[in-house]
Amino acid sequence: MSRTDRPTDAWSRWGWLFGGIWLVFFAFPLGHIWTTAGNLLWRLLATGVVAAFMVTYVLTVRRAVRRIGMGEYAAAARGGMIGLGVMIAVAVALGWLIGPNALTAMPFIIGVPVFFLPWRGVWTVSLGLFGVGMVTSALLWGVWPTVMYWGISALVLTISVLSRYLEEHQESAQETQQQLALTEERERVARDVHDVLGHSLTVVTVKTELARRLVDADPERAKQEMGEVQDLARQALAEIRATVGGLRVARLADEVEAADVALRGAGIGAELPDDVLLVDPRHRITLAWVLREAVTNVVRHSGATRCEVELGEHWLRVTDDGRGVRDSQEGNGIRGLRERVEQAGGALSLRPGPGGSGTTLEVKL
Repeated sequence: MSRTDRPTDAWSRWGWLFGGIWLVFFAFPLGHIWTTAGNLLWRLLATGVVAAFMVTYVLTVRRAVRRIGMGEYAAAARGGMIGLGVMIAVAVALGWLIGPNALTAMPFIIGVPVFFLPWRGVWTVSLGLFGVGMVTSALLWGVWPTVMYWGISALVLTISVLSRYLEEHQESAQETQQQLALTEERERVARDVHDVLGHSLTVVTVKTELARRLVDADPERAKQEMGEVQDLARQALAEIRATVGGLRVARLADEVEAADVALRGAGIGAELPDDVLLVDPRHRITLAWVLREAVTNVVRHSGATRCEVELGEHWLRVTDDGRGVRDSQEGNGIRGLRERVEQAGGALSLRPGPGGSGTTLEVKL
């Protein structure tokens, strides 16, 4: 494995230590080996077999965890089964040497498939080994000398399965959260692009129509309007790039100035606030986006001759004397605004203006 092929997350590199730490329980068979009557050669041979089992177990778990960390699930399963086979062979040799004390190895044999096999394989291999091992050991050494080891083996398998289940459940929850965050970011960009383009293109359309009417009567004024159209197009392009890059932040003072340009360019009388500093700084960005979309709707759809914008510490109100609220579904602009306001903890209302004519859009945060 090359350096670039190695997994970089901590669990894939060092997670095997959590499995290896339980090898401390081999102190019991080692104690039996060195306190039981026997010649030195037998003791050294038995100790070597115990060490071989421990090394095989650690290497099997380590390689399986690393392979899974790199997404190589099939390779992890193949290598893990080879390691498991070696562990079983070494455990059989250990049983021949030290008898029922060799059953200390069985929790490791039964639990190790949880590290590298899919769930169906875990149930088949682990439960199969559990059943075969329990019957074989009972026939060789009796039920009572072995029952404690199999109780421990069942407990280890249960804990291993629960640990893996909880880990996978947590990973699934994290993946779901990431997908939701990605979806929310896409919706945010879509709303921002809609608001930026809708406002800018509306103003460009209004000024282009004005320039076309003035091209014969007042060429200089027409030229001035087309120059402003060019500036607006450049500004819109810059805002779109910033929005897509996640850098676009609407400023309330700028949006008030832009509203004045848009409304007066469309021949709509504008009554705008002189001071935006009275607005709570926490709400200025949200109200700036609301103002942009609300003014765009007035210019594009209302047919109004007058528009009034009012600001408070926690609210914004836009009133026009146009066609009024129609019994139709909300468009993308209003729907996007409502979502943006609700995310900020506020509420948006759309109702007939004073006296039942026109429209009043109000946001409270």
